Amino acid sequence: MRKLKVDYIKQGMMVAKNIYDEEGQILLSSGMPLKQSYIEKLKDAGIDEIYIMSEEKENTILQDVISEQARVEAKKLVRETMEKVSVGQALQTEKVLAMVNDLLEELLSQKDILLNLSEIRTVDEYTFGHSVNVSVLSIITGISLGYSRENLKTLGVGALLHDIGKTLVPLAILNKPGALTAEEYGVIQHHAKLGYEVLRKYPQVGEEAALIALTHHERYDGMGYPQGLKCEEVHDYAKIVAIADVYDAMTSDRVYKSKIKPHQAIEYLISMGNHQFDYEIVKNFTRYVASYPIGTMVVLSNGYRGIVSSIDKNFPHRPQIRCLLDPLGIKCSGKSILNLVKHPSITIVDILENIE
Repeated sequence: MRKLKVDYIKQGMMVAKNIYDEEGQILLSSGMPLKQSYIEKLKDAGIDEIYIMSEEKENTILQDVISEQARVEAKKLVRETMEKVSVGQALQTEKVLAMVNDLLEELLSQKDILLNLSEIRTVDEYTFGHSVNVSVLSIITGISLGYSRENLKTLGVGALLHDIGKTLVPLAILNKPGALTAEEYGVIQHHAKLGYEVLRKYPQVGEEAALIALTHHERYDGMGYPQGLKCEEVHDYAKIVAIADVYDAMTSDRVYKSKIKPHQAIEYLISMGNHQFDYEIVKNFTRYVASYPIGTMVVLSNGYRGIVSSIDKNFPHRPQIRCLLDPLGIKCSGKSILNLVKHPSITIVDILENIE
């Protein structure tokens, strides 16, 4: 299995993971052979890469940190919630609390949690998928910090609704492809206060969850907004959500920018430790996020090229590589596996869009 840009997909290749449209309906099912019309359909939907089955006999089983059904249902609920709030209707607090509880149950039931899968989604559904990802990443980080179930639920709710204020920001500004004016940027920043004002109306959500909406853009060095809080003035929940928010935003395609690779986003978060972000929380966050997710095509320092096939939970940044081509570009024979944990002198030096 490998993650491949749509531009490199050829007819006959097999889909390795279900692909959904923005309504939560299956666009293409796992195991389906791709036709040219399907490839064009992916492009029209704004999907630029998908998981396909490798030519090798053994294909890695894709395992998300939450079930496919839970992710689809959570995105549908976020979409429905945001649409209702945007027209002045009440927040469906019971549904939101139940959904976060379901996500929490799934994550707590796992012995080893590791985010090693990049979600496939359209540009148009960014907001909904982003909210779910931020909630999942935040809960995982909270688990790593030893939070109680009740605290994890509060964190998860606040994270899921952290951008609720954006429903009250004009779409023309929110999705503007070019640079924002100072006035437009001020309107965008106001979403934090708007979100807080929405959430504080609902006692079931709680003040701490509402504060996440208000302060998830505050920064450790005091250079954030809306209040310019710094260090310990910012609640730990908001510090966690800030990290999850930035990570998912950086690794997602937007109307105004292209995504970067997970390892680049992780490097950025680490470099900003105790500047923009609390370094201790960053360290916990990066322990549970793979720098090179399964299916990533890589070049190694010894000249071999291959695909990330497995990740050791204890060493998430030193994956196992299925080598496909040797330094001379000759196809590797048999099952050629290289575990970077056992070969510390070998490193990943580049990410490839395709291996031929």
